[in-house]
Amino acid sequence: MARSIETLSVHGGELRDKAHDSLVTPIILATAYPFENTDELHRYFRGEHIRGEEYGRYGNPTQQVAEAKLAALEGGLPNGGDTDALLTSTGMSAIVTTLLAMVKPGTHLVITADSYRKTRVFVREFLAKFGVEHTSCEPSVDGIAAAIKPNTKLIITESPTNPYLNCIDLEALVKVAKEKRIKTMIDATLATPYNLQPLSFGVDLVVHSATKYLGGHNDLMAGVVIGAKPLIDAIRDHQGMFGALAAPFTAYMLIRGLKTFAVRMKHQNESGQRVAEFLEQHPKVERVWYPGLPSHPAHAIAKKQMRGFSSLISFTIKGGLVEGSKVVDACEIPYLAPSLGGPESLIEQPALMSYYDKAPEERAALGIRENLIRMSVGLEGTDDLIADLNQALNKI
Repeated sequence: MARSIETLSVHGGELRDKAHDSLVTPIILATAYPFENTDELHRYFRGEHIRGEEYGRYGNPTQQVAEAKLAALEGGLPNGGDTDALLTSTGMSAIVTTLLAMVKPGTHLVITADSYRKTRVFVREFLAKFGVEHTSCEPSVDGIAAAIKPNTKLIITESPTNPYLNCIDLEALVKVAKEKRIKTMIDATLATPYNLQPLSFGVDLVVHSATKYLGGHNDLMAGVVIGAKPLIDAIRDHQGMFGALAAPFTAYMLIRGLKTFAVRMKHQNESGQRVAEFLEQHPKVERVWYPGLPSHPAHAIAKKQMRGFSSLISFTIKGGLVEGSKVVDACEIPYLAPSLGGPESLIEQPALMSYYDKAPEERAALGIRENLIRMSVGLEGTDDLIADLNQALNKI
């Protein structure tokens, strides 16, 4: 029987009967898993005997439950194949491990220009040293199509993007990629599986920073890559070499956070929409970027393929860097901090938080405005957040 994402958040991926009759999945801290005898060892390596891993670097029972839950939340494949997930130590380790598993010298990647900064740096500076080519393109299906070369093997993009929340038309993207036999990888951290399930559109791999909405409490770091089982198996082999695992306690905390995932996302979707609508009508705000607003350039795409629009909002105020700092400093509820997706609202200026080392003209060339503010709406009362933003904006 098909289950709702609310039910899957609570029960997905977990056995009904758990070790020691525990209601919750226990933390298994073992580094090794003994065999009964050499016959069992032979059967294990021949694939004839289903049991846990042999050594902690290749997996962990608590990790495996977290992976099964994440795979369940992401939904099924359009062809009905098995979905699998690989949990990693951070979102970046999920991206790096995946890319290293999928590329080789002489291959070409297409990456949209508004993808996560560190992902672009890894492709541009690290992979290039090993003969992997890439083209950075405008964040649209037409831009991606124009950047494809005969040796293109992978398309990397995000939906929505950070900080301007651009959304890619996944149906059109997959059509272009399938015609050219190119794999697609989408970072859907900002959407979450609650709002968008790229695998259902035919996307090959979905990456999330589980540090954000999936963990949901600003207290763990993890990443995940999800896709068809044969692809994930190949990436898992590389993780065994690199050792970029999430610790058993992290996996336990992630499972715990996921229990309330759907409830949290419902509130954050609704609160994000209301805060964005308030900001758009405020006289001290110049412009707002939020996919749930009809004014957003990608609103039609987002409305077509997303269930909700999450809780990250970017906006420019009437002023510059100094006025933006005044607004941020005057806020009493949000914390001045990076990251997003937790219960505490966070606010920051990308020009300072992420691009402090760049001169204003360099930031402008990258599309980072001096008067840009980014806010992650948390779980506080929406009316309280709106009142707080109003008093802060009225100080400029």
